[in-house]
Amino acid sequence: MDSTSLFADYARWQRFQQQDQLHREHKAAVRKLAESGAMASRVAEAYRSMAEKGAAEGACYRTLFLRQRPHGESLACEGWLFVRRVLAEGGITRVRGTLLESFTLEDGALTPGDKPALKVTLDIYDEILVQRTMKMGCRIDRQDDQKDTHFITLLDSVRGDLRAHM
Repeated sequence: MDSTSLFADYARWQRFQQQDQLHREHKAAVRKLAESGAMASRVAEAYRSMAEKGAAEGACYRTLFLRQRPHGESLACEGWLFVRRVLAEGGITRVRGTLLESFTLEDGALTPGDKPALKVTLDIYDEILVQRTMKMGCRIDRQDDQKDTHFITLLDSVRGDLRAHM
């Protein structure tokens, strides 16, 4: 085995390792959100706060989400979300923002500017969670592209240096 193919295999292994770590992190964050009992109105307030910080300081927030693959499986992806505004429209709260992807399985780790930023519209809504018991929870899905779902935006992971790439 030559060194070129050895390093290519190692890079591929690292990408799958990062994919697995993102999957576990996303799953834990979704579970934590469900256990907290956060409702859409409370989550919408958090996004409003992100929009205010974004306008004042150019803050972008680390976001994990699932992307549906062509054969039905969903894989966790990572990006940085700049929240432009939060709108309440007919009982649904919509978040308008810009997403800068930072990891997908196909592309691996991406640095800002590797891919163009995406304009996104997210819907925040309440859902009924049925597991051992039945309770209310909250879910955030991309409204303008149904293959991106279960967005989790982390308030404690913030960057202010990405505005040039948005």
